[in-house]
Amino acid sequence: MRQDAVHVTGMGMVTAIGVGVEANLASLLAERTGIGPITRLVTRHRGKIPAAEVRMGDMELSAIAAPADTRGWTRAALLGLAAVREATLQAGLDPRGPRIGLISATTAGGIDKSEGIYDRFFDNAPSDEVLEYIGTHDPGEHAERIAHELGMSSVVTTVSTACSSSANAIGFAARLIRAGLLDAAIAGGTDALNKFTLNGFNSLMILDPQACRPFDGSRAGLNLGEAGAYVVLESATHARRRGAAPLAVVNGFANTNEAYHATASSPDGEGARMAMDRALASAGLRPQDISHVNTHGTGTLNNDASEGLAMHRLFEGKVPPFTSTKSFTGHTLGAAGAVEAIYAVLAIRAGAHFATLRHGSVLAEAPVVPVLRSSSGHAITHVLSNSFGFGGNNTSLILSAP
Repeated sequence: MRQDAVHVTGMGMVTAIGVGVEANLASLLAERTGIGPITRLVTRHRGKIPAAEVRMGDMELSAIAAPADTRGWTRAALLGLAAVREATLQAGLDPRGPRIGLISATTAGGIDKSEGIYDRFFDNAPSDEVLEYIGTHDPGEHAERIAHELGMSSVVTTVSTACSSSANAIGFAARLIRAGLLDAAIAGGTDALNKFTLNGFNSLMILDPQACRPFDGSRAGLNLGEAGAYVVLESATHARRRGAAPLAVVNGFANTNEAYHATASSPDGEGARMAMDRALASAGLRPQDISHVNTHGTGTLNNDASEGLAMHRLFEGKVPPFTSTKSFTGHTLGAAGAVEAIYAVLAIRAGAHFATLRHGSVLAEAPVVPVLRSSSGHAITHVLSNSFGFGGNNTSLILSAP
């Protein structure tokens, strides 16, 4: 193992299929989806568009996240704090060290609160609630708030590159550790379902009115979700010094910016192929070394055709078992890359291929078929995890067995 290896020593998450990593694993193996009718978010689209909501209110989330002062916490920040607490607890890491950073990601920040108080902000005498939340709109506020809650004083930064945000946060954190700038980092992302995002994706006409069907010939779009997901990363030296056992190794990372279109991937999948190819090169691996692929797999006409073609080209027609776990969690946007990085680690540790739910027919654009049923007992050494964002911001991570 390389001296500068970056170990994953802790993981934490809250998604529509479970609170905590073990609950998520159980749902993946049991093929329990979190996609269903919208019940929490107040929107005109209730009853028309499904989503993957975390089925608890903000007060329940606050009880799990346990902030010292409950004022001013947005839903996104609570999802993030709950996940960070689980990750640091598993790692046994005190995050207050001088060389421990927080690299967090989001697309919408605290808009779940600010969109509800916007009209009242212009009142002559804004209420205490308005004043409490108006400052949380900024995407970086959640990271600063979580860092303050944990007493962190080192590097704190926010990444926002659309759907690749938290994959880039993990990759960036790994680079900081490899460069010797940090000993450890908490990296991941959080996003809460909100009207702005739901309406925006609906205006693009890429939301499926039914539960999504990634890589299916009849797919009609994606379902949005919400989540918080974080990993603790450490240099191998720092982890050994603490006696922290590695769960996995961040072995490869690459990001490409093809800029083909503001909201669509290149139809030939070149940007995605380049990201996967460069991630393999950074890990010193060949395509045939990959045991499993956790795809971006949104269920849109464009993404699945583009990604399917990219995989078919990269693996020269011999695509390893692959899945889209967004058929469970929906598309959690800024949290998606971290959610799926954790699922990649779970695939390695459980020897599991997870199902792609509701698949019924083959893609017309590429001859690839995802894993259809969840199963365990497989030898999985290297997992490629893809996250592709608007604007052609394509990111691939490789997680490997320690």
